[in-house]
Amino acid sequence: MAVQVILREPVEYLGRRGDIVKVANGYARNYLLPRQLALPVTEANRLRVARERVIADARDAAERESAESYAESLSKTVCVIARRVGETETLYGSVTNSDIADCLAEQSFEVDRRKIALREPLKQLGEHVVSVKVHREVTAKVVVRIVKEGSEEDDIGVQNETVREPESTTE
Repeated sequence: MAVQVILREPVEYLGRRGDIVKVANGYARNYLLPRQLALPVTEANRLRVARERVIADARDAAERESAESYAESLSKTVCVIARRVGETETLYGSVTNSDIADCLAEQSFEVDRRKIALREPLKQLGEHVVSVKVHREVTAKVVVRIVKEGSEEDDIGVQNETVREPESTTE
């Protein structure tokens, strides 16, 4: 059985604030309504959500603007991660989103590892472009350079600089 609700907040894969959506009765009763993410469809609730939407849109615009400036500075960052490699230039292990988050934290960028979009861990030397979701509508691209442990690039201290535009695309 389906029920209609008005969303008070954006819900991923469902809709934006103010949308009237049809969802399963249990989903509405057990998830959306208790968390105050949605309200039952009534005329009073429609007016309430419309008032909330005006305030929230102004707040969202400010959040998005700050997220865009943060993403711009994050996109200029290059993470250099040194790893041990075998004779055939294959990595022992791999570089995961936790490694990238730690590398960014060393550069004063606090990023939740779950916001770093890696389909699978990075297992090759070289440069890789990784997406970082800064805001629900803003994504930054960060260059991750994987180098040999003990190589010149690692020793010189070129580690974790702000450099140029990304070249390859691996998400």
